[in-house]
Amino acid sequence: MMSKSVMVKAIIFDFDGVIIESFDIKTQAFRELFKIYPVHVDEIVEYHQQNGGVSRYKKFEHIYRNILKKPFDEATSKQLGEKFSELVVEEVKKCPYVPGALEFIRERSKNSRLFIASGTPEEELRTIVDARGISGYFRGIYGSPATKSEIITHILKSEKLKKEEVIFVGDTITDYREADKAKVPFLARINDQLNNPLLELPVPNIHDFYELSSKI
Repeated sequence: MMSKSVMVKAIIFDFDGVIIESFDIKTQAFRELFKIYPVHVDEIVEYHQQNGGVSRYKKFEHIYRNILKKPFDEATSKQLGEKFSELVVEEVKKCPYVPGALEFIRERSKNSRLFIASGTPEEELRTIVDARGISGYFRGIYGSPATKSEIITHILKSEKLKKEEVIFVGDTITDYREADKAKVPFLARINDQLNNPLLELPVPNIHDFYELSSKI
């Protein structure tokens, strides 16, 4: 839990579903990518939705090995990754911000260190953030293959921050687990997902960024 007595010096944000409203874009991309397997496509999409925040490459491997029961290798992973990027990048560049996110980031960057820690491949993530014109607000933009707990730990070490001086803002149960693994306070961004498991956790939450200032 966050303590009001400790000054928050840094905020680490997940990207999809926290800064931008891109969750549905990536859901549709999984459906499109695997529509050639009509018997399994609904199960694949459900697996994606239940594992938000996990690297797409880890999802591809699970889908092939455990759902499709097909062999999976590096070439298959690379091919799927390239097709997935083609489906999502341009859409993610132009999808809307979570309400209040852009204003909050612009203002908060003046007196706090801001970072992005995403499951999106890092090169693709940087391309998207650059295209949206917000790179300059962040001291670091990090993506996969590093896990979010690894990224958080790197930020703590490189910025000489105490764990209680940092907040991780995420929108999935994976984000919560990664923050917990790194032992930093977690704040949940709640979207319109039905039966959102984050609502069952004893953590502060917001629906949009207009609520965030009062929480930190």
